[in-house]
Amino acid sequence: MKFTVKYLDKLIEEATTDAYSESEQAGGFFAMIEENLSLPFTTQVLGQAVTVAKIDFTSRDQIVAICVHGKSTQTIQVLDLPMPDTPPEGAEWIDAYLRWCGN
Repeated sequence: MKFTVKYLDKLIEEATTDAYSESEQAGGFFAMIEENLSLPFTTQVLGQAVTVAKIDFTSRDQIVAICVHGKSTQTIQVLDLPMPDTPPEGAEWIDAYLRWCGN
């Protein structure tokens, strides 16, 4: 699903309200993604089906997805996470974060 620029800009404003530094703004996006993204969901990473089990925020202010495939776990930046053809509920927050990051 594609979201309009106007809608994404509204989400950006909501996520960054009262957040003054870039770190605080990234934290605002993490909170909105964590709160709104329906987990778990399945997507493809390097040709393998993986389950996105959790979203986390690193000490370097990066939002990452914790992906599971069998017994293996891999952390992938949300900026690099491909969405499935039918994105999960709340995926618009990831699109807004991508826009905020300039992607």
